[in-house]
Amino acid sequence: MFKFIRSKLSYLKNPSLYQYKPAHSSTNAELLSKNLTETLQRLKEKYHDSADLIIKETTIKGRKIAFITIESMVDMTQLSEMVLAPMMNLELNDIKKTNLSSFIKDHLAMGVDIKEISTYEEIFHMIMSGSVTILIDGYQEAIAFSMVGYAFRSPDEPSGETNIRGSREGFCEVIRINMTMVRRRLKSNHLKFELLQVGKKSNTDVCLMYLTDKADPELLAYIKDRLNKINLDVILDTGYLIPFLEGKPFSIFSDIGTTERPDFVCSKLSEGRIVLLVDGSPFAIFLPFFFSDHFQNLDDYTTQPVYVSFLRIIKYIAFILTTLLPGLYVALGNHHPELLPEILLYRIATSEQTTAFPLIYQALIIALIYEIMREAGLRLPRPVGTAVSIIGALVIGDAAVQAGLVGTPMVMIIALTAISEFVIPSLHVPSSFLRMTFILLGAALGLYGIALGICGLFINLCALHNTGYSYMTPLSPLKCKALKDTILRFSLKHTNSSMDNVNHSSNED
Repeated sequence: MFKFIRSKLSYLKNPSLYQYKPAHSSTNAELLSKNLTETLQRLKEKYHDSADLIIKETTIKGRKIAFITIESMVDMTQLSEMVLAPMMNLELNDIKKTNLSSFIKDHLAMGVDIKEISTYEEIFHMIMSGSVTILIDGYQEAIAFSMVGYAFRSPDEPSGETNIRGSREGFCEVIRINMTMVRRRLKSNHLKFELLQVGKKSNTDVCLMYLTDKADPELLAYIKDRLNKINLDVILDTGYLIPFLEGKPFSIFSDIGTTERPDFVCSKLSEGRIVLLVDGSPFAIFLPFFFSDHFQNLDDYTTQPVYVSFLRIIKYIAFILTTLLPGLYVALGNHHPELLPEILLYRIATSEQTTAFPLIYQALIIALIYEIMREAGLRLPRPVGTAVSIIGALVIGDAAVQAGLVGTPMVMIIALTAISEFVIPSLHVPSSFLRMTFILLGAALGLYGIALGICGLFINLCALHNTGYSYMTPLSPLKCKALKDTILRFSLKHTNSSMDNVNHSSNED
């Protein structure tokens, strides 16, 4: 066990020991042969003659040509109209006079994304990404045409990030479409996309996007370095990248933000954040991410600032309630009953006389039941999950009271805690952990334990750093200019039309 712990600590201290270089970028990659027959035979061997590999050989103007693609990955109509038809009119003997790629680009229809490749690894990556590769006998280079034609889900409104006003469009699972949705909203020549391939087996496309005039160069270099050191066979979602980008992997607070909304991504890009998209995932991640980001959404900028400020204060109060309320109730009931009003104390005492367990066990039992019902509601189909959550809350809560397992006040406390947690769903993980911690501290030390836990929480939050930024920016260290859009929101006229927390944090003394 100690060897396992030491190995993990060694990885965290020096992850460069586990660095790898993707196969397709290796200088030892096998080059294509000029002989078309040999190239095709080698392709079949490397691809293990898979059933979905399509190789179509033909002759155009007396020259042997082969088209290579993956079944159902390309648009055959587009291929026929934009590639095959123009190629029938090519004079291939003239190709010797110029570069192969330039010649075909000049003679094919506009709008086709063309790339020249020269290795088997590049061919595999291109055809698995929805491209058609053309091999010509006598030439060592191949040409890849992007002809994506596979089925995918159309963009729709994200179920987890609904808004009252604004766009109803969310990301889908195709990275190119997601990039287009961002580009359509942010028409700036400073917006830059960089495509990387991550994963030794999957070679998944990862898009790094940022504004060249706003992004921190050191932050950008840090992210690229971390991505190059990812030593995983398969990358299927943005969640696979998060452990390699986190500043404190053992912290309950995530310092990397996630979203499904292209408009939200654009707002973060305008602040100087750096965004990552992964092919196959509708979720984007961005960093740096601050604690105050949990309490903000795009509706804040389409509503009156006074009302938005009120809602943000409500959200902070909800976070305090969902983490502290059960622990405070246990602390007051066990150690400080004299602080409660007499009428309330009498009613609580009357309720507790009918229960078989002390407050600490009641709190833990009902909190555990709540977590089970919440998880069941999330994993089941939506209509069934909603019914399970409602019925479970009513039936189990009432049955627990009737059986004498918990008192009515405790059920009410946990219900208020659960409703408060729904106000800020992105903080569910730390809220659940902190709730249990404060219950134990309140039972053991009373209000002194609660105070000790609050001090420890603040110290932990202020100590969290990632990519050179404090997690509590702009509150710790205090940045007065950025406070115009933190707890309170000022009018956009007074915030320079963009929420510049990142730039203020890095540039302000």
